[in-house]
Amino acid sequence: MQANNRRIAERKAVEGIEINDLTSITNYSVIAREGKIINASSTGFLVEIERRWLVPEELRDNLSLQATIGQAVVLYLPQMNLDLDGTIMRATHTGKGRFLVAIDFAADVPDYWRNCLVDLLPAPGELDEAPTTK
Repeated sequence: MQANNRRIAERKAVEGIEINDLTSITNYSVIAREGKIINASSTGFLVEIERRWLVPEELRDNLSLQATIGQAVVLYLPQMNLDLDGTIMRATHTGKGRFLVAIDFAADVPDYWRNCLVDLLPAPGELDEAPTTK
C-alpha cells in the first residue's frame, strides 16, 4: 500500500528548511551535520546534503551514499523544534559535492500528521512574502 501512496502523493517544493544531525538509528551514528529539505510529500521528503556536511570520513571520500540506503534515521528541524523519523530510500550524487537523499516517513507516523506537516512547510518565496508590521 505504501507504494501506491508514493505514486499519488503530490510533492511540494519547499524553501529554507534546514536539518541538523541526520542520524542513523540502525548503527547509532551521525551521517550528516546539516542539510536542506528541498521538497516534501505525505510519504516523505528529499534532503540536499553537501559533502562537507557528511560526518563519516568514508562517506566524505566517496561519491556514493549507497551504504546508507535502508537505514532507519532521525533528523532534527531546528526552525520547527521537531524530530522526524524515517528510512533512507534513495541517495544520489548530483555533482559538485552534493547529494540528494530521499527519506520516507516512519510507518508509525499518522497520515493526518504527515499532511499537516507538508502544509506547514513554506513554499519557495513564501517566507519573503511575510507581512511586515509597523
